Amino acid sequence: MAKVEDCPGFETFGADVKAAREAKRLARKTLAEMVGIEWRYLANIENQGAIPSLPVMIQLIKVCGLPVERYFNPEIMREESEQRQRVSHKLKLCPEESCHFQISHYQATMPETKHPPHS
Repeated sequence: MAKVEDCPGFETFGADVKAAREAKRLARKTLAEMVGIEWRYLANIENQGAIPSLPVMIQLIKVCGLPVERYFNPEIMREESEQRQRVSHKLKLCPEESCHFQISHYQATMPETKHPPHS
């Protein structure tokens, strides 16, 4: 099994999976069942820096709503500040029904910026 040190771009993969799982309020066992792995293996991915096989990784990225380019094309992500990446990731985790509130809050805190209409 590959370790994070051997896979540039995957330094935060396990922590990202864990944060997304917790944001979605999924138990580790539930997420593991959703992607077809043992919960102990998921714990190793989240906490020990284990890099899963490509099929498992793809399922984790899909289910967790993680930005695939962060792991497979990290140069693109480096162009954005870490803070913008965190905001973007949190917005992706936001339930659809909460997005209107998030956009309204953003607009209220950034009054000098022109905002395109949203649907």
